[in-house]
Amino acid sequence: MAEKIPQPPFIYEGLDPVENDDTFGIKKLSAAVKSLSDILEGAKKPGMPLSVLSNIAREAPLGSLLVAFVLGVAIGRRH
Repeated sequence: MAEKIPQPPFIYEGLDPVENDDTFGIKKLSAAVKSLSDILEGAKKPGMPLSVLSNIAREAPLGSLLVAFVLGVAIGRRH
């Protein structure tokens, strides 16, 4: 009778616990988005720039649109 030779276990790459570059990039991007979200939330607090800007736009939407248009034209002509 012939003895059976033990086979090494089959390793599937998808189950490999080692982190690959794709997951590292996704985690890094996720951390950056969370950081940006935290910064924006801080800027929306009363008295901060985004709060002031949103209040101005809410009170005078046409005036804000005019200022944005004039700034866009001025920047566009410069380039």
